[in-house]
Amino acid sequence: MTRELTASSRPWGSVMNMVSGVPMKAATATSNFMIGVTATGPILPFLPIMVFAILFGLSMDYQVFLVSRMHEEWVHCHDNARAIRIGQTTTGRVITAAALIMISVFIAFVFGGQRVIAEFGIGLAAAVAIDALILRTVLVPAVMHIFGPANWWLPSPVDAHLPHLAVEPTSDAVCEAE
Repeated sequence: MTRELTASSRPWGSVMNMVSGVPMKAATATSNFMIGVTATGPILPFLPIMVFAILFGLSMDYQVFLVSRMHEEWVHCHDNARAIRIGQTTTGRVITAAALIMISVFIAFVFGGQRVIAEFGIGLAAAVAIDALILRTVLVPAVMHIFGPANWWLPSPVDAHLPHLAVEPTSDAVCEAE
């Protein structure tokens, strides 16, 4: 039985892709609480933890969506610059639209009249804006360009233990010059 590596076989991609999301999430979460809320009162102790947990889930969606498309292109062509360019151009509008929808929903929390809900809304709206519009569309592709093919490296022992599943049949795609 041959083990084929297809675009959908490992959406997490490599060690670099798994590690790159952690500093991005930390930067987003810390900047989240640097903006103030006009109503008086302290930030409740559970609020940063809850916002960070929700933010982690939301940002992970953006990361998986972006990097899995890049990985799909990498598998077909083994050209890092092309994979990043194609991945970003094909997912950029969807990520931006989803982020704008989420920001609009979270901003609506501010008008509810409750301070805690407003703090959630402001925090999550700011975090999603920073995460999706700056980190995922600017910083992640830039860092991936710097690291080059190392983005897709995975140690052989780890690769041997991961499942290689394919939803789509493999194709002999030809990498076309753009």
